[in-house]
Amino acid sequence: MISRIRIEEFLQLARNSPVLDVRSPSEYGHAHIPGAISFPLFTDEERKQVGTTYKQLSREKAIKIGLDYFGVRMRPMVEAAEEIVKQHYNLYDADAREKPTILVHCWRGGMRSAAIAWLLDLYGFGVYTLAGGYKAYRHWVLQQLASPHNYHIIGGYTGSGKTDMIEYLRKQGHQVLNLEDMAKHRGSAFGALGMGNQPTQEYFENMLANQIATFNNEKPVWTEDESRRIGNLNIPEALWHQLRKAVVYFADVPVADRLNRITAGYGQYRQDELAANIVRIKKRLGGVATRDALGYLIEGNHKECFRILLRYYDKFYAHDIDVRRKETTVHIVATNTGDAAANARLLLGTSISKEQ
Repeated sequence: MISRIRIEEFLQLARNSPVLDVRSPSEYGHAHIPGAISFPLFTDEERKQVGTTYKQLSREKAIKIGLDYFGVRMRPMVEAAEEIVKQHYNLYDADAREKPTILVHCWRGGMRSAAIAWLLDLYGFGVYTLAGGYKAYRHWVLQQLASPHNYHIIGGYTGSGKTDMIEYLRKQGHQVLNLEDMAKHRGSAFGALGMGNQPTQEYFENMLANQIATFNNEKPVWTEDESRRIGNLNIPEALWHQLRKAVVYFADVPVADRLNRITAGYGQYRQDELAANIVRIKKRLGGVATRDALGYLIEGNHKECFRILLRYYDKFYAHDIDVRRKETTVHIVATNTGDAAANARLLLGTSISKEQ
C-alpha cells in the first residue's frame, strides 16, 4: 500500500528510512533533501523530451514516451532499491517476505514519484510519497529559516578560534549552527583554501533548515559571527535578520595567540595559493602592505606576512563591532589564552551569568 504524507511526517520517517529522489540528475545535483539518494526515473534529456511532449502535444503522448523509458528499467530499479535497502537496514536477505519502508519524492509529488512508488509497492516495499514533492520541502525550508530561536553569537578577531569554540560546544552537547562548515568556506578572502567546492545556495539553505529544525526553542543556539556573504553564498535574509539582532559574546583573544593560530592554519598552503589571495584584497590592503606581505611570503616568513594581514582584518572587524553595538548587546570577554576550549567555557559562563 502506498501512503501519501505531508512534509513533517515525511522528514520524521526519513530519520530511519531511505529517501529516494526520483527527479533528474541535474535537479538532484542542484539541490536536494540532505541525505536523499538520487534515484532518477528519467535522465535529463529524457525528462526534457517528456516535458516538451506534455506541453506541445498531450499528456497521453508524454506518458507513452515516459513508459518507453520506464518499462526497460523496472527490474534494474527494483534491484537498485533492494541494494539501497540492504545497506540502509543492514539486511542480508533481499528476498525476505517482509520488506522495509522506502520514501519517494519528485518535484511536485506527481507522476514520477507515483510511477516509482507503484513499482516498489508492487514488489512489496512499504512506500510513502511526499505530498507536494520537493516543492513542499522547499516551503518547509523557508519556514524553518524564519523560525525564531535564541541565537548566541561568538565574536572575535581573526584567529580567535571561533570555529573551534563552536565545535567544542557541539561536542559538549550544546546547540550549534556551524555556518562555515555547511558553506564550505571560512568567510575571509582566504576562506576557500582546503574547503572543497561550495554547495549551491539552495542546498546551503536546505542544510541550514534541517539543522535548525532539530533545535529546542528553550535553549540557546551558538553560532559564529559572520558577514552576510560567506564565499559565494548568502546567509538567508530571514536568518540573517535574527543573527544581526542576537547578543554577541566577543572573545578578546591575545594577538600573539591569534597570530600563532592563523600561521599554523594557513601556513600549510602553497605559496602561490596564499599570494593569489593576498593580491585579491590589494585595493583594501593598500599597495605598501601588499608588497610587504608578499615579500615576507616569498621569504617563507609566514608569521610576519600574516601579522600584516591580521592588522587589516582587525581594522575591519573592529568597525563591524562598533556597528553591532548600535544594533544589539555586545559582551566583551577578556581572555588570556588562545585555547579554544577554555575560551568557549568562558563565553558559556558569561552567557549564563548575563541571563540570570
